[in-house]
Amino acid sequence: MTLKEGPGTATVPGPRRRPLGLIVALLVLAVLLLLSVLIGSTRIPPSVVWDALFHSSAGIDQFAIRDYRMPRTIVGLVVGVALGLSGALIQALTRNPLADPGILGVHAGASFAVTVAVGLLGVRDIRGYLWFAYAGALIVTLMVLALGSTRQGSSPVVMVLAGVSVAAVLGGAREALQLTDPDAFDAMRSWNAGSIAGRPLEVVWPVLPFLTAAVVLAFVVAGPLNAMALGDELAVAQGVRLARTRALAIIALTLLAGGATAIGGPIVFVGLMVPHVARWITGPHQRWIFAYSILLAPSLVLASDILGRIVMRPGEIPVGVVTAFVGAPVLIALVRRKKASGL
Repeated sequence: MTLKEGPGTATVPGPRRRPLGLIVALLVLAVLLLLSVLIGSTRIPPSVVWDALFHSSAGIDQFAIRDYRMPRTIVGLVVGVALGLSGALIQALTRNPLADPGILGVHAGASFAVTVAVGLLGVRDIRGYLWFAYAGALIVTLMVLALGSTRQGSSPVVMVLAGVSVAAVLGGAREALQLTDPDAFDAMRSWNAGSIAGRPLEVVWPVLPFLTAAVVLAFVVAGPLNAMALGDELAVAQGVRLARTRALAIIALTLLAGGATAIGGPIVFVGLMVPHVARWITGPHQRWIFAYSILLAPSLVLASDILGRIVMRPGEIPVGVVTAFVGAPVLIALVRRKKASGL
């Protein structure tokens, strides 16, 4: 049963709807994981896919499944989880429905730092440039939070403008660096567009422990973030330690956004769209929003990646281009709404 509290308030789902919706989201993700392995720029019969997954059959098609599509699917799953949860976390932390690691410049900070590491310092292994991604994400996050603060508190509009400005500056600086030595940066073209194609599993394992820790941290601060949504004074009255909660949330956000960027490049708008969908389903309860975001975001990433493989066969469109194409109209619609799925 749903409860409506009055005009302009969010509809609060009943206790049965949330778990049921979570099961449906899990099933959708499972189907998309299967489709990601079955569908590619070249058509491979399902029987060949089955042999490649469960038998040690040799052949070009089996090789493509085991060494290309399977790692690509796992990378999409990991990156999607990180993007969705980072978006939900930053929206809860800033109380800004338009917040997103891409819009607020977090991805730009991480990608600029990786560009510096790869192009200027010669770092080629993800174990090396991962730390640059984390440093860039953290610095830009703190910078945008500081720029978005006013005497009356954090301003969502000022924060978005600050994030877009910082992202534009860092994006221009990154392009300028790449023009200085096109040959050195040629291998990063696909990464810069936001892509999970051709990423081996070796890029996932160094990041996975940090992403796991970030997921745990996110659920630890979910309760305090619920209280902070009512205002800092009420949160303090309920025993919430504001500085500790914000610090843990920023650490988790940095690990998630930096790790996702290090693996797949700057894939934008996923962290903006998915938490809104989660709130429409669950209402303003952060633990449920986080849980839904963990399932819905990789579904979006995988669906966009599958679409990118189909529409330009035998070529492909990077997943970051597809999500941007879908996300731009969503952003415009959210900006035009008087109340974008209230936080």
